[in-house]
Amino acid sequence: MTTKIGSFVTIAREGAVATVILDRGDGRNALSRGLMLELTDAARSFADDLQTQAIVLTGRGAFSAGADLKDPEMSRRAANGLLERRHMVKVGPDLCDAWEKVEQVTICAIEKYAIGGAVALAAACDFRIVGASATLRLPEIPLGMNMSWHAVPRLVSLMGPARAKRFLLFGENWSAEEAFSAGLADEIAPDGEALAAARRWAEKIARLPPNAVRMTKQAVNATTNALHHATTFMDSDQYVAATTGEDFREAIKAFLDKREPKFTGR
Repeated sequence: MTTKIGSFVTIAREGAVATVILDRGDGRNALSRGLMLELTDAARSFADDLQTQAIVLTGRGAFSAGADLKDPEMSRRAANGLLERRHMVKVGPDLCDAWEKVEQVTICAIEKYAIGGAVALAAACDFRIVGASATLRLPEIPLGMNMSWHAVPRLVSLMGPARAKRFLLFGENWSAEEAFSAGLADEIAPDGEALAAARRWAEKIARLPPNAVRMTKQAVNATTNALHHATTFMDSDQYVAATTGEDFREAIKAFLDKREPKFTGR
């Protein structure tokens, strides 16, 4: 059975496994506000689903190029003052929180690349399967922003503090092998086969007793995430503050001019 969630998200159910596919039709799947709201609705749609035991999340083409900086809706809202802007930036953290709260086991299948917010979304899932040539990157800090979307404690939990700092601070492309070695990826699949590998994980989960699986996931998350809210409740406001500074404007200008930025701390 296939269900369409808005314009960009499809849920295909087969037995106890569901596959959620994001598709903006361009193979890049940048996370516009509309797509993020649809993905949030997709996650929440499983709340009363007692038949599905495992969910695969993937993109058509690349997994996702991250937040859509050209989204006119985001630009329009950003121009309407601080209250509107603070409300606008909640859409990313709300998306990731919704996927983390899903009771079923979630497995993210990544081909080609996952950038910025796409990595934050993948980190909110239980497992990540990456294609052999896929790369993962967080460009936020070199662009004058902080990493928000409640992603920092999730990345620290997966990789430990030193590797998380390296991944967060330098904005470098990580290969599938680097991601696997750091604990960010759980399996490397041949190119084009990440979805098939993720479905094998999902089918394995689906054969297990569902109550024990759900309670175990809940117990592990409760143990791991106990301090997550305390450490992220201000990360959206930090993002709003960071993007009003001169360093942010300099980072974007330097990026467009294809030159090294000159940061001043202002």
